[in-house]
Amino acid sequence: MMTLHVNGSSNPLGVSSNVDRVPMHPYYMFKDLITIFLFFLVLAIIVFYLPNVMGHSDNYIPANPMQTPPSIVPEWYLLPYYAILRSIPNKLLGVVGMLASLLILLAMPVLDRSRIRGAQFRPLMKFSFWVFVTDFFFLMYIGSQHAEEPFVTLGSIRTAIYFGWFLILVPVIAFIENTLRDIRTREN
Repeated sequence: MMTLHVNGSSNPLGVSSNVDRVPMHPYYMFKDLITIFLFFLVLAIIVFYLPNVMGHSDNYIPANPMQTPPSIVPEWYLLPYYAILRSIPNKLLGVVGMLASLLILLAMPVLDRSRIRGAQFRPLMKFSFWVFVTDFFFLMYIGSQHAEEPFVTLGSIRTAIYFGWFLILVPVIAFIENTLRDIRTREN
């Protein structure tokens, strides 16, 4: 936190204004510390008083070495990646797809070639972002279901939409927005 505030950060809107600046210390330091302390308070309550609140009920069934559990489901935060893993029939390619679904996030600065970085003034990107979020929640739901039809087919379609959002939709939206911005600049 101190490193960020010592060197500063850029304005996400891209508007520079030296007129109405507020000093970092004590105003923002105090605000950030309150947030950190509230986070640690909630974390401590969960750890010390409610440790099983996010656990799955199947975890409390005694293990039976002679029987496989009826459904093996990962925790909720791994369900979209589990759906991607299951949607690819080849095991090795499924693992590669699951790894690629995480590593593709690192390619976003290269894939998004729009001149405006934030989504504040980009309505197409806002809509596209909500398409991505919806697809992510669908993958989460599909990952929690048994590996049977129609969930296998839906998982394949949703996995294609997931990767298509990064590799097709984001660059196309950046191209459209840059073109529209160039046309508007020429008219003025």
